[in-house]
Amino acid sequence: MTRFIMHDKNDSVGVAVTDIKAGEVVEGWVMEDDSTVTVTAVSNIPLGHKIAMAPVKAGETIVKYSVNIGKTVQDITVGEHVHIHNLKTARW
Repeated sequence: MTRFIMHDKNDSVGVAVTDIKAGEVVEGWVMEDDSTVTVTAVSNIPLGHKIAMAPVKAGETIVKYSVNIGKTVQDITVGEHVHIHNLKTARW
């Protein structure tokens, strides 16, 4: 069952299409090539929020749907919730 979506395998994050609980192993769909990927959630991720697909150091760029959406304000681990508490948007 698909729990998150990514546009491209190079995206830093996937977007949850259901609520995800910490500890769950979840499957995501990669639109680019119709493949699937799995990741273990290390935190709760609400519907519509982002799950980290790769480790990201503080100050590095997050890519969602093949677009730079901002920079991290702290280190992020695979499976972690990515949102305003650890990401500064590229918009402002």
